[in-house]
Amino acid sequence: MDRSARRQLAEHIAGEVTMSDDPGATLRKWRTEFDVTGAELASTLDVSPSVVSDYESGRRDSPGIGVVRRFVEGLLDIDETRGGDRLRQFARVLSAGFDSDIVQDLREYPATVPLARFYDAVDATEVVAGGSLEDGPRTVAGHTVINSLEAISRLSSEEFYRLYGQSTNRTLVFTGVTRGEGPLVALRVATPTPTAVLLHGLSEAELWEHAPRLARADGYSLSVTEQPLEETLAGLRALP
Repeated sequence: MDRSARRQLAEHIAGEVTMSDDPGATLRKWRTEFDVTGAELASTLDVSPSVVSDYESGRRDSPGIGVVRRFVEGLLDIDETRGGDRLRQFARVLSAGFDSDIVQDLREYPATVPLARFYDAVDATEVVAGGSLEDGPRTVAGHTVINSLEAISRLSSEEFYRLYGQSTNRTLVFTGVTRGEGPLVALRVATPTPTAVLLHGLSEAELWEHAPRLARADGYSLSVTEQPLEETLAGLRALP
């Protein structure tokens, strides 16, 4: 793992914790993001599990910068022993210039993945098939998972364009949607359009009635999934 990328990520997490109105909850959020148990972290830090629990619950005074630094380095050390997947994931998000609350996952695959396999991994239902049979098997080379509500409330129009427009042969996954009109309308101004769009947390019956027409007009595959978010993220991370 690039040391500078690790350092940048460590500084980002530490800064978020120290600036938080509830540092314990933010510590817990990051431990959960890295899929590390309290017992695992306690063992790495050579403290009792109750110490980790007390800081996360607020039963101890707000952690100082020394405690936060140890906590963060412990998470990164554990992840590196597992192969560094989460570290690389968050480093990619930061390098793209977006906060992890907005971009929840961002990956480039070592080899293209058939779109049908992608959909199987996240239990998705395809509503509109993009491309044509003459184009050959449909594949994607990566994905970006975007919290739609956070993006709408926090990104400028320029940042919207940069986030959407940089996505070409990949799937854009939007979470926090109600019917899907917000992200799909925003996609109309982005070029080039992605290969596929997945709306998370929707059934086909709940989908905005104009969504299929927009997908056909812009030529991307449109799908929905009601799978719990953690299962969806786990399915995406299992892709090669």
